[in-house]
Amino acid sequence: MCSITVRTVETAQDRDSCFAVRAAVFIDEQHVPPELEYDSDDDTALHVLVLAGGRPVGTARVLFKDGGMTAKIGRVAIDAAWRGRGLGRRLMRAIKDLPACRGVACFMLDAQTQALPFYESLGYVAYGEEFPDAGIPHRAMRKRRPVADPAP
Repeated sequence: MCSITVRTVETAQDRDSCFAVRAAVFIDEQHVPPELEYDSDDDTALHVLVLAGGRPVGTARVLFKDGGMTAKIGRVAIDAAWRGRGLGRRLMRAIKDLPACRGVACFMLDAQTQALPFYESLGYVAYGEEFPDAGIPHRAMRKRRPVADPAP
């Protein structure tokens, strides 16, 4: 496997790369209308890019709420040709470890129902009723960051 890099978006070109991955996954594969895929949250979100050998193959965005105590992860997408290689897991772990997420106490996301086992394997817990988003069944999920043990 070629070198894999997960990093925050630094340039307009990086952001365009994130949008291209999202378009391939959500618009082309899952038939989400473009007007539902992109929204005003894209202007304020922290975007994360997965590169394989320098080629964009994955993305996610993070919105901070409650003064930075809560991070809502969304638009998690891995290019179809790169799925099954652990990149989604690597992306989600990298988000948790980003400097911008150091003060986050709770991570939240709205998962497609078919992806629940993936997120559960990362410690996320579903809550509430199933709901449609862009015609796709979803469940809300959350994961609390463990409180660090006090120093001895």
